[in-house]
Amino acid sequence: MQYRRLGSSGLQLSVLSYGTWVTFANQLGRGEARELVAQCHDRGVNFFDNAETYANGESERILGDVLVDLRLPRDSFCVSSKAFFGAVDAPRPTQRGLSRKHLRDACDQALARMRLDYLDLYFCHRPDPEVPIAEIVTTMDLLIRQGKVLYWGTSEWPAALVLEAIAFARGNGLIAPQMEQPQYNLLERARVEHEYPPLFREHGLGATVWSPLASGLLSGKYAQGVPDDSRLNAEGYEWLRKLVLARRDTVQQSLLRFSALADALGAAPATLAIAWCLRNPQVTTVILGASKPTQLEANFAALDLCARLDAATVARIEACFASD
Repeated sequence: MQYRRLGSSGLQLSVLSYGTWVTFANQLGRGEARELVAQCHDRGVNFFDNAETYANGESERILGDVLVDLRLPRDSFCVSSKAFFGAVDAPRPTQRGLSRKHLRDACDQALARMRLDYLDLYFCHRPDPEVPIAEIVTTMDLLIRQGKVLYWGTSEWPAALVLEAIAFARGNGLIAPQMEQPQYNLLERARVEHEYPPLFREHGLGATVWSPLASGLLSGKYAQGVPDDSRLNAEGYEWLRKLVLARRDTVQQSLLRFSALADALGAAPATLAIAWCLRNPQVTTVILGASKPTQLEANFAALDLCARLDAATVARIEACFASD
């Protein structure tokens, strides 16, 4: 495993991390989750990503049970949570958003579900236009000073809003956001490569990127349909199935070119897609979403493949999608 600093912080995260969205509780029970978390930890993964809204908190409960069951040393791994959407269906106003009340309640609830004393990373899962930036920053600063959180950041915020939060924090002697969690893959590049570079370069933010396989599209497994055990068949995620399959139809030729290139390079498409993400030095960690041990092993192979991606090969990869 390789490790990179979280932006300008002193925290080193494994370049491959493991996320639980859709998989835990929807696809995997505790036994299967335990096997995957143990596999990750054995391979040097030290960051496990979660959120209050994943299966309405059940994902965090499963991860907490697994971490306790495996008896992993607390100083050997990092855990995140994210707040905004809430952890119940049809949340009341105080059960969602980024108000001081919800951020504090959501933090305490995540700690209880995962049976932790503190969160290593805590994200504002989306921007909240109904809450002043000052309230968000002061709340996150307080949670850090209370010892409940070590680093705070944002997820899918416009760069201008992140800059506003940084300016307010630094202007008032408060702790500024340290990381962003955007989607990043061969089909979604604009934010990481064009909008966020000043945040990385001038303000030292780290990037914990999600969906390196574009919800599985780049793995090639949806070329001929949707496998029965796919996350696209998970109950409650019909909206995701609709989005992914619509996207597949618009980039089908690009996906075929990419799969052919991966085959020519002797790599699985998923491995090549993750390796392409890793070659970006601004990316701190790529969050994996594998639901099977064999998928995880194919994902880990991206570490070696990334080292072999020269400029010419990267250009060939990106050319697969140039016409879409």
